[in-house]
Amino acid sequence: MERRTPPNNSEAIGSLSSTTSCWRHIRAQVLSFLRALWPAAQPINAKEKWRACCGAVLGIVMAAVGSQWMMADAAIAHGHTMLALWLVAPMGASAVLVFAAPASPLAQPWSVLGGNTLSALIGIARARWVPDATLAAGLAVGLAIALMFALRCLHPPGGASALLAVLVGVTDFGYVLSPVLLNSTLLAIVGVVYNNITRRPWPHVHRPQSAGATGGRFSAADLDAALVRYNQVVDIDRDDLEDILRQAEAAAYQRLLGDLRCRDIMTPNPVTVHFESSLRHAWTLMRERRVKALPVVDVQHHLVGIVTVADFMKQVDLDVHEGWSWRLRKLVRASRNTAATTGIVGQIMTRRVSVVSDDRPIVDLVPVFSDDGHRHIPIVDAEHRLVGIVTQSDLIRSLYRATIGRA
Repeated sequence: MERRTPPNNSEAIGSLSSTTSCWRHIRAQVLSFLRALWPAAQPINAKEKWRACCGAVLGIVMAAVGSQWMMADAAIAHGHTMLALWLVAPMGASAVLVFAAPASPLAQPWSVLGGNTLSALIGIARARWVPDATLAAGLAVGLAIALMFALRCLHPPGGASALLAVLVGVTDFGYVLSPVLLNSTLLAIVGVVYNNITRRPWPHVHRPQSAGATGGRFSAADLDAALVRYNQVVDIDRDDLEDILRQAEAAAYQRLLGDLRCRDIMTPNPVTVHFESSLRHAWTLMRERRVKALPVVDVQHHLVGIVTVADFMKQVDLDVHEGWSWRLRKLVRASRNTAATTGIVGQIMTRRVSVVSDDRPIVDLVPVFSDDGHRHIPIVDAEHRLVGIVTQSDLIRSLYRATIGRA
């Protein structure tokens, strides 16, 4: 008898598992593609959305009413009062930009006026001199974009203005002035008034930037170089982009450093001296411990001052270079043969000292070091007792670990 080979169940299960995995992968790819088609929500609140909607209503109504009043004679001459005679469709797109994106470079007054008007002029010229409507439509939009680029008035509705002139078959150059320029002017006037009343400065003034301007981990020149390499139209003002990046940088620092407190980076229980301590003792401590500052405390460990290397140097006439080291040695040895009230720390210490509580975020130390010129910040507790000291090196080390070290 012929022996039959039983089916291999493991191979069948493996094949089924591979097919299921493949379909899951395809399904995940399709869902990912479909999710990408749904745009992200605009990061603005409901008040701003309503502000834009109301502005668009007001802008279109005023443009229509104003144009109707100023073009009444032309409408009567045609024997009817169709709205299309005094209001062109691209104004709707212009209203979206002017009121919903007033900071955009594509929505500024010159962009609205020049983009719509010059593009309509190109469209009429193509309609008159190119017999084929399809070719005329393409040339009108393409040349309109080129002209808007050249004259710095790039405005998306301008492409619609050029195309509309070709599709409708407009051959009268007077159409450029009325209704296109008239509509654009009225819309821009409403935009200036409404946007500024609602605290959206318009026109959005471009601030000239200094190439060497700094203020963070990147400079203005760095941003300009990045925009040149990006080499695409950015629908946001360059100054606004810089402000957003700097705010994001500040938020990142706050996120990374917000939980770090002075107690986390300070040197606890620093070496201290008292008001009556001798200068020789203080100088010896500095050299032995390799520190450049000693907090001065009272019997209750409250801070009364700080003595630094700079305080010692102030007692030596450094303008006279010869023998300054000898004069410094003489100063710290003065307490041997003089009265008890001379040659003590209290004579040369700095009495006005900036202190920071141990529960303060370390980001608060940055302006103290950078703006006030301090190199050592004593740290105190809730009872104002000295508990530590933070140096510039401590702060720089913590910033490095929190930023570069976590990257």
